[in-house]
Amino acid sequence: MRAPERHYSERVGWLRAAVLGANDGIVSTASLLVGVAAAHAARGEVLIAGVAGLVAGAMSMAAGEYVSVSSQADTEKADLARERRELENDNEFEHQELAAIYVSRGLEPSLAKQVAEQLMAHDALSAHARDELGLSDMHSARPIQASVASAGTFAVGAALPLAIAWFGPARFLVPAVAGGSLLCLALLGALAARAGGADIATGAARVTSWGALAMAATAAVGMLFGTVA
Repeated sequence: MRAPERHYSERVGWLRAAVLGANDGIVSTASLLVGVAAAHAARGEVLIAGVAGLVAGAMSMAAGEYVSVSSQADTEKADLARERRELENDNEFEHQELAAIYVSRGLEPSLAKQVAEQLMAHDALSAHARDELGLSDMHSARPIQASVASAGTFAVGAALPLAIAWFGPARFLVPAVAGGSLLCLALLGALAARAGGADIATGAARVTSWGALAMAATAAVGMLFGTVA
């Protein structure tokens, strides 16, 4: 007997949060380090700024993901509660509504009615949640999972440019952090694309281009304020 098929969409819940967290960690921390270093700050000041950015960013990602995904979960619960009331108050109409959905997908009316009756007899709320509302366990909102994944991966991502700044040569701190971070971003984009079944080159180019733009912008700001000071 063949094992159940695994689909890329099963990973969407944690993959989105993980990629967003790691990407944000690398880009924001590397950009912060490059900007502060471009203002001619000492290595110690650059590292303090980077560590502060790591802690603040991880907490911000955790809070942001938890709040946003919780809002999604609240909306899903409200829709399910409304559907539950409709099933209690007008079950016949809900049968017709579900059958109409199956007809629109290509079933004959008689078969659609039979399918709707059997599915509703088994689990009416699940049938309407899946086929009317588009909700499923695979894609349901999980605030804690998203929050932990985002915060953890942000911290891991932010630690990479920090390590480069710590161990790299002080004279070449800016190019070392920028170059190393862009390499990390390319690897992250490639891994995320592979995990999601997308084109690896496109995934790598997508994140590195935005990372390079962010670091160039903060470097320009750092040089400007460093010159003014």
